[in-house]
Amino acid sequence: MDLELLQSISLAVSQARTVDSVLKMIVDGLVDKAGLALARIWLMGPGDICATCPMGGECSSRIRCLHLAASAGRSQVDGAEWTGIEGEFRRIPLGVRKVGQVGSTGKSFLIEDAAVQPELTAHPKWISEEGIHGFAGHPLTFRGEILGVLGAFGRTPFLDEHFRWLRLFADQAAVSIANARAFEELNALQQRLKQENDYLRAEANESFGGLLGQSPALKGILSQVELVASTDASVLILGESGTGKELIARALHDRSGRAHRALVKVNCASIPRDLFESEFFGHTKGSFTGAVRDRVGRFQLADGGTLFLDEVAEIPLELQSKLLRVLQEGEFERVGEDRTRHVSVRVIAATNRDLEQEVEAGRFRHDLYFRLGVFPLKVPPLRDRLEDIPILAASFLAQAAQRIHCPVPVLTRSNVDDLTRYAWPGNIRELQNVIERAVILAGGGPLRFSLRESNDSATAGLKATTSVSTRAQLLELERASIVKALERSGGKIYGPGGAAEILGMRPTTLTSKIAVLQIKRR
Repeated sequence: MDLELLQSISLAVSQARTVDSVLKMIVDGLVDKAGLALARIWLMGPGDICATCPMGGECSSRIRCLHLAASAGRSQVDGAEWTGIEGEFRRIPLGVRKVGQVGSTGKSFLIEDAAVQPELTAHPKWISEEGIHGFAGHPLTFRGEILGVLGAFGRTPFLDEHFRWLRLFADQAAVSIANARAFEELNALQQRLKQENDYLRAEANESFGGLLGQSPALKGILSQVELVASTDASVLILGESGTGKELIARALHDRSGRAHRALVKVNCASIPRDLFESEFFGHTKGSFTGAVRDRVGRFQLADGGTLFLDEVAEIPLELQSKLLRVLQEGEFERVGEDRTRHVSVRVIAATNRDLEQEVEAGRFRHDLYFRLGVFPLKVPPLRDRLEDIPILAASFLAQAAQRIHCPVPVLTRSNVDDLTRYAWPGNIRELQNVIERAVILAGGGPLRFSLRESNDSATAGLKATTSVSTRAQLLELERASIVKALERSGGKIYGPGGAAEILGMRPTTLTSKIAVLQIKRR
């Protein structure tokens, strides 16, 4: 046994990636290559078999002890292999016998020649029969923590240099054990995360029309969707921007008797004021400047199907009477045409504004509001659906990875904690953007999220925190931001220097929020 030989064993052991393989290579190497009679490793563990432990009578603590984890050697009497770990010394209490003292103090011990000091051993007869002379015990210490004890038994006396070499070997062995444990923990974590992500993706694939989640808030609105989808009743979808109102509209259409026909979508906020009538009802060639050909309107395109009017509060007041007529009678005329056309269209409308406030302010017709809102649906914000964030994030990760052609990153528990601590003023749309940005920045590495307030939100200055903001807190923050912007603009909303420009939102949206929050302008 020499230092070079022990170093070769250490090098081989360092390549192993599981604790069991590391332990076996250590004891086998010491016996087969270094010529020891017996090599054993005990690892620190909980007191688990106290009632039946052979050394229970000597144990003063039932909390921790040394567990025999690996053994190698062979008898010179009958050739039996000493590989069992269930014998008399399968558990050694801390502080008891020499091995237990090494485990409790971290100090090595040496018996140079047991043959001349048989009283120092537990079984003098075994020492004599097997020709055991040298006996050494070394702590397996890593970063100040005692992981266990290495016991070495030789058939020749142990010299001081042998004792020192074994101590160096024990130190390297402790590093290999710690690394193997780290590899096992990492592998177990990766497997668990893979299973969780597979589960979340499976749930996403079984989701309700693209609406991902299992939260009570989402289940509540989905039950209402199921209730009204099969009817032809008009539905008014209410909720903040980015909550998935269009997905609700799609779910209503797909579960209706009109699913075989088109779902025609109109973003009312994107239509120029003087083109609303043409967009809805169509026009004939030459009916106005720029009408170079006949055009079919959205109501005619949606005949037999469903028309989704997003941001319905943006429809000009003067056009709302014509919209009410087609809703009630199913009749309209194209711009520049006298012919009355008939259609069968189910209308689903959506808005992030309070239409009751718009009615009170005179910006929305009372009768149209009731005609559109036969069955109102309130879509919950993401901060009320925190349980759904892992499912949503897993789905968005897969989508983002597919778009940029990279492997799907692992969504860790720490990632989920970061996402659920944020208030999400931009709701699901913001979550999707955050996920995609993180996938791009990760470059195949671990995900990290940079959570900042949405640019088009009045909740300026809102940051990710360690607690979840309540709805009331968010509304108060939004109200304070708007009041401050109005004070800075002198009450001006529109145009350069207006409150809308300061807050980075549309003037119409700001006007709606002022009404909803009952803010009095000076």
